[in-house]
Amino acid sequence: MISDATGETLIAAGRAASAQYAHARAIEHIYPLIRTEKQIRRVLDSIDAEPGIVLYTIIDQRLAAMIHDGCVALGVPCVSVLEPVLGIFQSYLGTPAGRRVGAQHVLNAEYFRRIDALNFTMEHDDGQLPLDMEEADVVLIGISRTSKTPTSIYLANRGIKTVNVPIVVGVPIPDVLVRSQRPLVVGLVASAERISQVRQHRVLGASQNFDAEQYLDRANIIEELTYARQICHRHNWPMIDVSRRSIEETAAAVLALRAEGR
Repeated sequence: MISDATGETLIAAGRAASAQYAHARAIEHIYPLIRTEKQIRRVLDSIDAEPGIVLYTIIDQRLAAMIHDGCVALGVPCVSVLEPVLGIFQSYLGTPAGRRVGAQHVLNAEYFRRIDALNFTMEHDDGQLPLDMEEADVVLIGISRTSKTPTSIYLANRGIKTVNVPIVVGVPIPDVLVRSQRPLVVGLVASAERISQVRQHRVLGASQNFDAEQYLDRANIIEELTYARQICHRHNWPMIDVSRRSIEETAAAVLALRAEGR
């Protein structure tokens, strides 16, 4: 995967395609920030040593042609991931692309909005600073090990100010959360089996005073989940079952709820 920027587009496309081949294991060779002929020659040497399918996003057409011709000479398949999309845009809009390297990574207002969201989310992890919860776009609530923190960080990288609040049996949720009007509050739940599996890994690195037996007890987990669901039902907050969802899928479900105006 060869990119003149960070390579995020390529990595996403390559992994989406390779995921369809469950019986094959993809070995990734990622070459970001490739912007000179000298760099391309080095990359082609590496491909010659370890050949495979070549995906690239190189805006400079002269450098892109170098990769294409080099791959043809080496006898390896190659695909310019962006060119078909750019062709459609050009046909529809009637104007050629600006062909600016890393155009999606410019330091514009959107970029600084994402940084602001990330800072806000980190400051409000695990129920911290509850008094300014009203400033959040999304509040995620759930018992321990329902992926609240990683989902919050993923949403923050999308520019969504996210707070996450732990639910503990017998501990009332903050009044400020009940009174809040602005943020979308979403409960994250999972099966007791899934929670137990994830908590097993947490226990391995736990401190000496950690009560592992209580933490892993299936009956306790079921009680915690029941308590969490009761809270969400009481306040009419939507819930997302994360048992079989990746963080990206959970975040997408949250964004869908925001789009619905929930």
